[in-house]
Amino acid sequence: MTVLPDDGLSLAAEFPEATHEQWQRLVEGVLRKSGKEVTGEAAEAALSTKLEDGLITRPLYTARPEADGPDADGPDTGFPGFAPFVRGGTPEGNSASGWDVRQRIAGSDPVRVNEAALADLENGTTSLWLTVGRQGVPAEALGRALQDVYLDLAPVTLDAGAEYAEAARALLALYAEREVAPEAARAALGIDPLGHEARTGEALDTAPAVEIAREAAASWPGVRALTVDALPYHEAGGSAAEELGLSLATGVAYLRALTGAGLGTEAAFGQLEFRYSATADQFLTIAKLRAARRLWARIAEACGTPEAGAQRQHAVTSPVMMTRRDPWVNMLRTTVACMAAGVGGADSVTVLPFDSELGLPDAFARRIARNTSTVLLEESHLARVIDPAGGSYYVEQLTDELAHAAWEFFRTVERAGGLAAALRSGLVAERLAATWAARSKKLATRREPVTGVSEFPLLSEKPLVREAAPAVPSGGLPRVRRDEAYEALRARSDAHLEAAGTRPRIFLAALGPASAHTARATFASNLFQAGGIEPVHDPVSVDAANAAEAYAASGADGVAVLCSSDALYEEQAAAVAAALRGAGAATVFLAGKPGTCAGAVDEYVFAGCDAVAVLSSVLDRMGVAQ
Repeated sequence: MTVLPDDGLSLAAEFPEATHEQWQRLVEGVLRKSGKEVTGEAAEAALSTKLEDGLITRPLYTARPEADGPDADGPDTGFPGFAPFVRGGTPEGNSASGWDVRQRIAGSDPVRVNEAALADLENGTTSLWLTVGRQGVPAEALGRALQDVYLDLAPVTLDAGAEYAEAARALLALYAEREVAPEAARAALGIDPLGHEARTGEALDTAPAVEIAREAAASWPGVRALTVDALPYHEAGGSAAEELGLSLATGVAYLRALTGAGLGTEAAFGQLEFRYSATADQFLTIAKLRAARRLWARIAEACGTPEAGAQRQHAVTSPVMMTRRDPWVNMLRTTVACMAAGVGGADSVTVLPFDSELGLPDAFARRIARNTSTVLLEESHLARVIDPAGGSYYVEQLTDELAHAAWEFFRTVERAGGLAAALRSGLVAERLAATWAARSKKLATRREPVTGVSEFPLLSEKPLVREAAPAVPSGGLPRVRRDEAYEALRARSDAHLEAAGTRPRIFLAALGPASAHTARATFASNLFQAGGIEPVHDPVSVDAANAAEAYAASGADGVAVLCSSDALYEEQAAAVAAALRGAGAATVFLAGKPGTCAGAVDEYVFAGCDAVAVLSSVLDRMGVAQ
């Protein structure tokens, strides 16, 4: 028997070490087969993906300390609980008990809110997030909403907007009334005047906020008065770097207000909690939370209190990514987002129920939302390792690049006079609008797919109906949703269905055998259904002889689309298009490259076309009302 040396790598030692250049040559060969003649760095760049904020995701990340570019050694990430806190704000991270499962409860009826709160706390939720004031429970009814809730065990977070002072006073009074020891009280009072101004355009007096923060710092060691809420900027279409940059500007503004009123710097840092979005882009979410901690640590260092820079983070699954059509897919989106938030080191995570964009979530949706965290914590053991993504070449590089992009935007806002001035001058609105406009083009061309909406829609889906939720604050930055353009098209289709008894219909003229037309027919079918247009076609195929009869039997609304291979288009497209026009098709599309069979067809649909513009045009041609 041969005894191998106990070095763990002796077998690998017999093989030569592969190099980065060898890998690039293999990539060149693969790209050459697809018609791309590129070499070296250009071959690698061909597989790269451009992100927002000027970031680029490369296909391969390796440890190359000698390089000057993305593979060079990055900044020291340190250890959890030590500056720069990239790897976590506390030494133990979430490994002791997992992240705080924070359930959001909307609604204005304190009795129903109380029922929901008790059900949540009995079934896995560890803290509550309540809307108080105009859009929620009246401040004077907060005690009823929290009846039978053990306030020394269940932390409470408030969202009261302009009525923040009344809500905060009511909660602190409730602690005193129920004789909760000051050191046992755990709360985030949610005071965010700048966030409120971003949402509503209404400037608030910050003097009460400063006074409440001073009181909390002096008497309630577990209470944080101010929340730096970055969701208004995310919901207005902002990028990850913009969200981070504006959160830094908000935090710095609050530090100035608190220290200017006499609060010590370290105590001022202790009064802030940060709220960020978590999206289904898991790596970007992980990097964003890690970069946020690094950036806030830099602020603390500049203030002379580096030990106070451990950012307290509350992550919320993104409202922007939630869809109203096929809302069940939202369960998958929020699962990935929750996982990313946990891996990224968020202290608290809120999973929005899958039906939250349709109104008040029902009991089933709330149960799934809280169980999402439970499964990830208890069954996937996601919190057992601190910063599990740490050390990944990609995650570390993305964290570093995102931090630099966010810092530059933060400096831009500071040069404009700070966040309040940047909001009032329009700088923030213009920057976010430009970012959303660029992203909207990707959504319209389906380069950023939305499953169940722009991709694989289900026209036979029965809509979920939910009780209307309280109106959300408005008047400031807009609220955008990824599905909004397609939702408008689907609404037109719904109205037509209600009025006419059928959805708008388009005829798919499949030419030749299935092997020739299946791919493009499937593409066209998915595209038109994204706009609420029902595709109808002959079960086999059509030609010049039977196209008119098949079209007449289809019930199509004046529009047809040819689907086949380029070779069959050359042979049959002109004759079939003429037959379709003779049968009443006012417009004939072709699924393929623009210019194919020029003169024989009117329009084209192809990968990368502006689907929203095409679908809107088709509905117009069909006479479907706006």
